[in-house]
Amino acid sequence: MSGMDERTCALRNRLTRRAGEDQTGSMMRIETATVEANDAVADGYMVMALRSPRIARAARPGQFVHLRVPAPDSAVLRRPFSIFRAGESRIAILYKVVGIGTRAMASLDPGSETSLIGPLGNGFPEPGVSSHPVLVAGGYGVAPLAFLQSRCRRPGTVFLGARTACELVAVRDVRRQGWEVVLATEDGSRGVRGLVTEALDRWIEARGASEKLEFFACGPDGMLRAVAARAAAGGWKAWVSLDRHMGCGVGACLACAQKMRAPDGSEIRVRVCRDGPVFEGSQVIWDEERS
Repeated sequence: MSGMDERTCALRNRLTRRAGEDQTGSMMRIETATVEANDAVADGYMVMALRSPRIARAARPGQFVHLRVPAPDSAVLRRPFSIFRAGESRIAILYKVVGIGTRAMASLDPGSETSLIGPLGNGFPEPGVSSHPVLVAGGYGVAPLAFLQSRCRRPGTVFLGARTACELVAVRDVRRQGWEVVLATEDGSRGVRGLVTEALDRWIEARGASEKLEFFACGPDGMLRAVAARAAAGGWKAWVSLDRHMGCGVGACLACAQKMRAPDGSEIRVRVCRDGPVFEGSQVIWDEERS
């Protein structure tokens, strides 16, 4: 094994240790899933519920599925979608209708069948026993965080951010868990005005820096980087779910290669689809830092 491979393995082990296991590999299933519902939940956003018993039972917060998109072009690849909800026999995915693939998905009626590969990737670790979980979502980055929230053993705080009110999704889902929920929109049309990270700053200042917080975030890179920086400044951990283009979803094509900072300070490349998509924020080398 080369030195580069050894460092990559060491980083993977460090990132997955708190989750209790490497969530990839033998747990992956290929399953024909039946669409049970496919409903609009906000302007341009849909939730698809799928009967997929084997994947549902194995799913962990932060993992994703690769869904074969129905389209006339046979060259269309599978698309990755975070798992929004998972029960005994069903999963749900939250998606935004933005192109030919997602438009085809939106046309699927109950009873339709599609192919899923999953659950894929390494998801979020369980919050530490003495920490207050803080979930920070940008747009439909709420999907894996809502799943994480449903599995948490104690309440925490959720921040939901979007450009405008119609892009705030899954608000009812996160509120029904009984957590403190803070909404932020850049135009002030709902919740507090400004970036969600600005609302987070005010919340941290009001609570004081002595409390042990633990951050879990999913959204645009700029937001993730800001959350990771705030966590580092307070001496807290931040776990961020990266959104990257994924071709295969299993680590073979290397389309989602990402530079990371290894424990020894060196730069290495990992595969977001297999080694992630969740990483400790302090280890991510963001675009502006890359040489």
